Amino acid sequence: MHLGYEENFIVRTYEIDSRKKATPAALVRLMQEAAMQNVLQLRLSVWDLEPYSISWVLIRMYLRINRLPNLNERIHIQTYPAGFEKVLTHRDYKIFDAEGNLLAYSSSTWLLLDTNTRRMTRIPDFIMQFQQQVPPESECLPRSNDKLPKFEHAHFVKDYQVNWHDLDFNMHLNNTLYIQWMLETVADELLQHSYLRELDILFKVEALWKDVIRSESQQIADGTFLHRLVRAANGKEIATMQTKWTLPPDPETWKT
Repeated sequence: MHLGYEENFIVRTYEIDSRKKATPAALVRLMQEAAMQNVLQLRLSVWDLEPYSISWVLIRMYLRINRLPNLNERIHIQTYPAGFEKVLTHRDYKIFDAEGNLLAYSSSTWLLLDTNTRRMTRIPDFIMQFQQQVPPESECLPRSNDKLPKFEHAHFVKDYQVNWHDLDFNMHLNNTLYIQWMLETVADELLQHSYLRELDILFKVEALWKDVIRSESQQIADGTFLHRLVRAANGKEIATMQTKWTLPPDPETWKT
């Protein structure tokens, strides 16, 4: 991986849930920490791009979880740029356990934000030149290009407010909180007795400081849910997501 980056992490106490396993949002945070170290190496970080008034923004992510790591487990994360287009760039992630088993993998798509206009902008030539060094497409993960199903009706609803400490360095809601807030809005039994296996999220617009955000979810099949975040004031969609969960073999176990 000419442009890639690898790092070992240990799952910490603040990254686990009640079952002592890393949360999906924690996995995404660790993947993005590896990505940050990668762009710092390549001198393509937010601080390197600041003089050009541009910054990276995540717009699509697919995550497949084979197994969630446990507290104190050592994991190995690989990440690399997987392609550059006129206005989009792609990045892959793979997470392995100490024995080399693939715990999870993710493909993602990013755009460049003009930090003055808050609009998408073309990728400049000094970034596009890295395309010559990315792995061939056959060695990269498949990309999420399909449209997500249309959200029809909310079965679960919960409201949040974007607080100061929810913001990232782009001054909008941290993308891991989009995921966390949407995953929270499902049946209690699902959270207690099931495991998330897949998520596919599309980020549409920024959520900004003091916005009141409504998280909604809709069950469309056994173990399959649609989610969305909307502005409570006007119902404008901020992000949509589809998730698939591993359910208990007997629904009666939800009651134990």
